Amino acid sequence: MGISRITRNCQITLPRDVRKVTGIKEGDEIMFSVENNRVILTKMDEDPVLAAAGIWKDVRETGAQYQNRIRAQWKGRAKKLNW
Repeated sequence: MGISRITRNCQITLPRDVRKVTGIKEGDEIMFSVENNRVILTKMDEDPVLAAAGIWKDVRETGAQYQNRIRAQWKGRAKKLNW
């Protein structure tokens, strides 16, 4: 797709075709990861903390109620397995 050189400040310029394909623009956050000695850049579309906010808003049971419900399911499974 393109080649870029690392500057003395260890910065790179993403080639235009890479920016166009990925939709990366000035100000976007990029996550860097390394797999098998390759650097992978991933555009961060959304803050993961903000993305997770509100995922439990429709849950209407307390932690204790949830735990009791799961334990009851386990007991039911144990009976079926004759434990």
